[in-house]
Amino acid sequence: MQHFLDFEGPIAELEGKIRELRHLSGESDLNIVEEVGRLQSKAQLLLQQTYAKLTPWQLTQVARHPDRPHMLDYVEALIEEFQPLAGDRCFGEDPAMVGGLGRFRSRSVVVLGHEKGRETAERVRRNFGMARPEGYRKAVRLMRLADRFQLPIISFVDTAGAYPGVGAEQRGQAEAIAQAIRTCLSVGVPIISVIVGEGGSGGAVAIASADRVLMLENSVYSVISPEGCASILWRTNDEADAAAEALRLTAADMKSFGVVDTVIPEPVGGAHRKPEAVLKSVGQHLETAVTALEGKDPRALVAARRKKYIDFRRI
Repeated sequence: MQHFLDFEGPIAELEGKIRELRHLSGESDLNIVEEVGRLQSKAQLLLQQTYAKLTPWQLTQVARHPDRPHMLDYVEALIEEFQPLAGDRCFGEDPAMVGGLGRFRSRSVVVLGHEKGRETAERVRRNFGMARPEGYRKAVRLMRLADRFQLPIISFVDTAGAYPGVGAEQRGQAEAIAQAIRTCLSVGVPIISVIVGEGGSGGAVAIASADRVLMLENSVYSVISPEGCASILWRTNDEADAAAEALRLTAADMKSFGVVDTVIPEPVGGAHRKPEAVLKSVGQHLETAVTALEGKDPRALVAARRKKYIDFRRI
């Protein structure tokens, strides 16, 4: 069953009628091909019109769509011989942060990313993609492994933010994120990051302080979620739409600020409507980025990466 967002009500109604007509055509001799074609054209036009003028809050909902490709979908489609590695060698394993070794277009790479999960039980097990300190310490361990063996790092970002629970704070959440950012800025191998859904706060920056940052068109990237911002400024989540507008969190905003290097277009209606096309497009953009960074002197790579983020203070 396809999931429709609140603002997609008219589209859902049209597509529902199309499904009903197709069902009828299978049970009778009624010739309804012409009517189905007319409704499909109308639905496609409405979809284009709707997605041409999405508000930042609506874009946030698209970025969170449950059918949108997740980190493990990208791994399955793009990474061969993926071997997940677990644990931070300090406390334990964090299923919200997935990492391991694999091959991307014949290159050995280290892959990192947030995984939200699909079904309810899996989403709970993965804590909805909100990593704990052990997740970020695992990321640090794998980035250092990549540096030791001179392997490029590819990260997929999709999180509302790092988990803010008491246990996470007791185990040093802020320090773990800081160490992850520090490691990103010190390893002498290429780092390419892709914002595939939500890029929330330090939980995202921890694995996205990269040489090249790619961002899907309908993704969002922000210092705080719209709901979190609204609860602080207005003390109610009801103003999340106003907060999203003020946060300037869209891919177009991030490109204009220089925070991301490339915005990857999505099919009309979002990545969840044509996931295969999106997976292929992300693979092509990743290959371009990896190729451009291959063979660069490690010291020059680190110096350029650090300068990139220091220069953000001038924005």
